[in-house]
Amino acid sequence: MGVLSNKIKRDQLKPGDHIYSWRHFYLYSHHGIYVGEGKVIHFTQGAGHEIGRGTVLDRIISSSCPTPPISTECEICGDQSRLDGVISSCIDCFLSGGNLYLFEYGVSPVFYLASARGGTCTLAKSDPPEDVLHRASYLLQNGFGSYNLSNNNCEDFAIYCKTGLLVETATSVGRSGQAAAFQAATSAVRSSPLRYLTTRVTGLAVGGLAVEGLVSCGNYCVSRLVSDIGFRHDAVKVPVERLVDQSHLCDPQAAVNSPTPSCIGVRHDVVKVPDERLVDQSHLCDPQAAVDIPTPRGRIVIADID
Repeated sequence: MGVLSNKIKRDQLKPGDHIYSWRHFYLYSHHGIYVGEGKVIHFTQGAGHEIGRGTVLDRIISSSCPTPPISTECEICGDQSRLDGVISSCIDCFLSGGNLYLFEYGVSPVFYLASARGGTCTLAKSDPPEDVLHRASYLLQNGFGSYNLSNNNCEDFAIYCKTGLLVETATSVGRSGQAAAFQAATSAVRSSPLRYLTTRVTGLAVGGLAVEGLVSCGNYCVSRLVSDIGFRHDAVKVPVERLVDQSHLCDPQAAVNSPTPSCIGVRHDVVKVPDERLVDQSHLCDPQAAVDIPTPRGRIVIADID
């Protein structure tokens, strides 16, 4: 465990651990929550649901599909290759023949930046294991919205289970360190010496290249750091029950922006109505009408509290 490698042995795992395994020659990692007894709850996009553009992105998305380490069907999980959403798999199917790694929480900014590859650690603190397991189990039953490679992927799922945090402002990247690192690298390349290769090279000083390289490296590090869920100031705790409310199943982020659930103690459209007025014979069929009738001081009209 450390900056160079987060590899862990199976007998070291504890329920509530956030684990991951690299896919396609370390191009992308798949994440999940270990729940004990050799089981992992994770968020996946099943085969047949890829973006269909014939690019490497199809392979990245489909790589989250659980497959046994050999070509035979798993005796424990069966065939899960076409399942999508939040599922439970044995650890062998989750790893798909890859190595096992532990995602680290509560690291220092120095450690975070020293881990140049995104998707391996975060500054955010992990909640207690019982909270992590509750979120994972609840989402297994209720879902985590639609899979999206950039802002709602397997790493986003695991980080939410561990922290309960969502970003409250509109953003093109979710909580995933991999997505943030990719975006940071893209921005750094745009401002790097590589852009000179498409323009004039003559007279370009070596010193200038070195300065540009340092600036690009700095931009990459800063972009990664400020995008981390543990560094951001727009990350808020969202209860899992609210996250999976029926009106928000399509977009977990919507749970952050939704209004506070109706509560009689916090509403501003609640008024006192005398008993005699409420039960006036002309209003027995509709108690709400007692609120809307004229009063000596004017007319009180409030929103329907149903």
